[in-house]
Amino acid sequence: MRKIQRLAALGAMAVLTVTLSACGGSAEPAAPAPAGQPGMSSAMAAPSSAAAAPAMAADGVTTNADVFGPACGQLPQGDAAGGLNAMGPMPVASAASTNPLLTTLVTAVGQVPGLADTLNQQKGITVFAPYNGAFDEVKQQLGAPAFNELLKNQAALGGVLSYHVVPQRYDAAGLVAAGTTTELAGGDVTIGGTADAPTITDGKGNTAKVLCGNIPTSNATVFVIDKVLMPAS
Repeated sequence: MRKIQRLAALGAMAVLTVTLSACGGSAEPAAPAPAGQPGMSSAMAAPSSAAAAPAMAADGVTTNADVFGPACGQLPQGDAAGGLNAMGPMPVASAASTNPLLTTLVTAVGQVPGLADTLNQQKGITVFAPYNGAFDEVKQQLGAPAFNELLKNQAALGGVLSYHVVPQRYDAAGLVAAGTTTELAGGDVTIGGTADAPTITDGKGNTAKVLCGNIPTSNATVFVIDKVLMPAS
């Protein structure tokens, strides 16, 4: 991801923000309903695989026992592809490609040449990974033709996706303790809530919730979130 030039990323994100504003009247997707309430699928309402996040790990590395959130129960179980046992030894982009909550994100990453390889080669990162429904909100806001055009815009996608990656590895407790993180795209996000229910607020002031957090991969800790994050400009 360091190969994506910062200025190019910021410019690309500005293009996407303008496009979203022009097509949908807002640069942010609408929030899905909270887990367990009308509007959220039964998949999102499943119980978490762990009751709460543990104390902060100094290096941000987590284990399967640390994973928490209302959507974690929808991951494949045991050693099945997309399950925690299978994803843990894999680098982050490869792991995401097997996660059933992240199929749209994986498609977006695949539209940017070399991005998956770059993510896999990073050392010690944190990834905020919008679940499929977050992209569905953007698609509904823009309309399918405009959304599909955005998926073809490599510069815009590269910038937006890099805004979801922190060049330091955090677990949930570490994120909350940090309070803010600076993304590879150059903008900041604000972390709130608690270690067992953290929130991520983007540059536009929109707050994402964690659907499944502390997911370990070989080079990253992953937080599946319910919104696509957008920078301030």
